Amino acid sequence: MNNELNSCAKDISEQYISILSDWIPTDSSIAIAVDNSYIFIEPGQHSIHLEMGQQVLSGSIADQVLRTQKKTETILDNLSSATPFYGVGYPIFIQDEPAALVVILPSTFSIKKTEPFQFLTGKQGEEWNPVAINKVSHIESLQKKTWFYVESEQFKTNITLKELQLRLPSYFIRIHRSYIVNIHFIKKMARDLTSNFIITLVDGDELPVSQSYINNLRSVLEF
Repeated sequence: MNNELNSCAKDISEQYISILSDWIPTDSSIAIAVDNSYIFIEPGQHSIHLEMGQQVLSGSIADQVLRTQKKTETILDNLSSATPFYGVGYPIFIQDEPAALVVILPSTFSIKKTEPFQFLTGKQGEEWNPVAINKVSHIESLQKKTWFYVESEQFKTNITLKELQLRLPSYFIRIHRSYIVNIHFIKKMARDLTSNFIITLVDGDELPVSQSYINNLRSVLEF
């Protein structure tokens, strides 16, 4: 991209930041993509792993905005934080070319307040079963599907871990990219022979704790 387009993107970005300043925290990250590459990057407090000239990845927020020309919201996992980030993409135009303005919000920001789930409805075979949320021992993401467990029974849900994490009561903790656990079902925590943390549940199931989430676990359970 030429310098004129880059300068134009910066001017437009500053205009949008000014317009949206009522709800965008100062440590948010901003990116603008045109013609499937990023022409403007303003990183916030956390790293967004994007660079000027980098190609837009398929399925990313910018890609979805460029393809659909519609506002796109999604939840982003970040291994350096136990809390997911929010991403919002807006369709804009730069010198008559369709573009995507992407805002990555910090993990402390909440787009909307939602009440915690009181129950989850899971599928077993051809039956759907509503289950009180406090009876769920843990939740697992496996082979692009989400499962939750109640007294050793397995139920499938259409809700992703990222979405669940935002609506679960506070006694559920994310301990791994693939696991969320109900602390009331934790029997013990210890290191295995390879010094990795393992959580043992009251029913004997063992769940791994990844390094990315161990500090959050320590903070919540104070050990």
